[in-house]
Parts: sequence; structure tokens; C-alpha cells
Amino acid sequence: MPLNLPNLLTWLRIVLIPLFVGIFYFEKSWVSIPNQNLVATVIFTAAAITDWLDGWLARKLNQTSAFGAFLDPVADKLMVAAALITLVQLERVDAIIALIIIGREITISALREWMAKIGASGSIAVSLLGKIKTVSQMVAIPLLLYNDDIGAFNPALVGTWLIWLAALLTLLSMAYYLKVALPLAWKKT
Repeated sequence: MPLNLPNLLTWLRIVLIPLFVGIFYFEKSWVSIPNQNLVATVIFTAAAITDWLDGWLARKLNQTSAFGAFLDPVADKLMVAAALITLVQLERVDAIIALIIIGREITISALREWMAKIGASGSIAVSLLGKIKTVSQMVAIPLLLYNDDIGAFNPALVGTWLIWLAALLTLLSMAYYLKVALPLAWKKT
């Protein structure tokens, strides 16, 4: 495992997960609910920024590695799954939304692994639809975590619309990946 700055940032994202989730378990007399919301939002947003930053640094510093390529999406999926489960527990996201998004991530990860085993991994590259889904979900989650109004702006309402959009795009992008990958998979088996 190469130990470089991009991989350290990826590990940082994984280490932040228990802190991010744990903030909601602090005694309310220690940390008020609005402060819990703010701290969780800051941690999640910092993790999302490190996701972009580690990839950029890996390319810029020529420090890409097979291990980094493996660990980065794992860290992303763990952080998003932890956030969605926390938001379900806080009753800010419907469980069906979390199931759709997490289920899609598991399905597509398994599909990519299978395609790699049959030598067709290049055929299921990330689509524009998948990128738009990711942006929608990565904007929605901090808004739902923050939850408190900012003047006339209602982050919870905007976050709810965006997470529903992310769920719809999740289903559409999964259908796209399956449409592309399954015919290739049947030919190779």
C-alpha cells in the first residue's frame, strides 16, 4: 500500500465517519442539536472536498495507484451510506431513498467487479448521469444534515428535493449501467 498524500486523504475520509456519525450521539447538554447539525455538515463537506482533492492530487503529483483506485470509491460509499443511515434515523430522509442509493452502489460495485473479472471493465465507465447523481446527492446531504433555516432559505426543503432527484437519477444510472454491461457479460460467460 503506497503511503502518499492522496491515500492519506482517502484514509482521513474513512476516519471521519465515526466522528461524523458520533456527533449525533453526544449528550444534548454538551452539544445542542443545531451545533450537532453544523458540526456534522462541516465534517461531511470536508470529506466531500477531500474526495475531489485526493483525486486531483494523485493525478497532479503522479501518485495514482491501484490501491488508491480501490480505496477511494470505498471511502465515498462508506461516507454516503453512513450519512444516509444517519439521516434516516434523524427522520430527514425516507428509508426508501437510502435503500435505493445504497442498493445501487452495492449493485454497481458488484457489477464492476464482475466485469473486471471477465475482462470488460472498460465498458462500464462512469456516465454523465452518474456524475449528475453524485453532485445532486453530495449537495443534498449537507443541506439535510444542516437542516436549520438560513434566513428565508430552507436547506431541508431543498435537500429533500435534491435527494429525491438523486434517487431518481440513481435508478436511471443503474439502468444505464445494466443496459451497457449485461449484454457484454452474457457474451463473455
